[in-house]
Amino acid sequence: MKRSTFALSAMATVALVMLSACGKKQEAAAPAASAPASAPAAAAATDSSVIKIGHVAPTSGAIAHLGKDNEYGARMAIDELNAKGVTIGGKKVTFELVAEDDAGDPKQGTAAAQKLVDSKVNGVVGHLNSGTSIPASKIYSDAGIPQISPSATNPKFTRQGFKTTFRVVADDVHLGGTLGKYSIAQLKGKSIAVIDDRTAYGQGVAEEFEKGVAAAGGKVAAHEFTTDKATDFTAILTKVKAVKPDVVFYGGMDAVAGPMIRQAKQLGIKAKFMGGDGICTGELPKLAGGAMADGQVVCAEAGGVEGEQKAGLEEFKTKFKAKFNTDVQIYAPYVYDAVNVMVAAMVKADSADPAKYLPELAKTADFKGVTGTISFDEKGDVKNGALTLYTYKGEKREQIAVVR
Repeated sequence: MKRSTFALSAMATVALVMLSACGKKQEAAAPAASAPASAPAAAAATDSSVIKIGHVAPTSGAIAHLGKDNEYGARMAIDELNAKGVTIGGKKVTFELVAEDDAGDPKQGTAAAQKLVDSKVNGVVGHLNSGTSIPASKIYSDAGIPQISPSATNPKFTRQGFKTTFRVVADDVHLGGTLGKYSIAQLKGKSIAVIDDRTAYGQGVAEEFEKGVAAAGGKVAAHEFTTDKATDFTAILTKVKAVKPDVVFYGGMDAVAGPMIRQAKQLGIKAKFMGGDGICTGELPKLAGGAMADGQVVCAEAGGVEGEQKAGLEEFKTKFKAKFNTDVQIYAPYVYDAVNVMVAAMVKADSADPAKYLPELAKTADFKGVTGTISFDEKGDVKNGALTLYTYKGEKREQIAVVR
């Protein structure tokens, strides 16, 4: 139905009056309905000093437990910052977490990234996966928005020449290479089999593992491929069994690694099972359905603390459990630190404008986080990144060593 010219004119006049009354303050604010629990809806709708921190992780799909772990880490940091009270630009500010789900899918990841850019977030912490972080990083770079990944380990992430890209964990060159050397020097592997899921993360860490094996004088006897959505591994495990492996390395996430370990046991494969931080989670024993023998699995987390720093991390885990009624899976402390590193740069620059605080973020040095001391190099990588090697006993992760 068409409206009269008079009605349309009247509506336009009212709209102009409303826009004049609201001014720039309303342009910078988020709609009240979209404000999460971490930021009061009323404040987001009326207060120009709201600072938006975007966060992206797979909160649906097979690794949703890891995505929620990340999101909880971000919410914990945001809630603590708001409770403490932070002043930037001469005003007390409120931080708002703008959380998006990328389901671990690169296409959905870029869509989420563009959504955050359109929402005019002041910075982004995420994504979880390398496969989503890498394509999303160009979108943030083009918009001039700083991005800190708490968990993307593929070397390419920080090697694209983007000034906006950072990470707070060691990359796959360190992680995969260390595990490869460990498989030969410590596990005495003679026949090594490798399986990867063809994702940016899985393929990348598997390739670096193979380089580590070669550097230690070993040789990979078989390399098979799967996907991050596969459930039946009988065919590839049968091929792996034929080379009588001492060690099987899997490049991928725990949602696939668990069933793979279970099916390997059913086929009579008794090899040590290795993987990167993607499998090194509290959920792995459950996903393996009780098929893991004590000490059978060796994995590495792309980070780690030693000595006095352990107390801070343990305190974080205790607070996390009390707040969310669940244990830390793996990355939540790194997300927590990433949010705080970003805000520290804003405070130092006395501005939440990405163009103004980005130089301070790049100069971050000796920031004391719960995951250790954080400094960035010229690429945006964390300096002197640590690895923590783990095994599982009685379905509990047990630390083997911290390696730098």
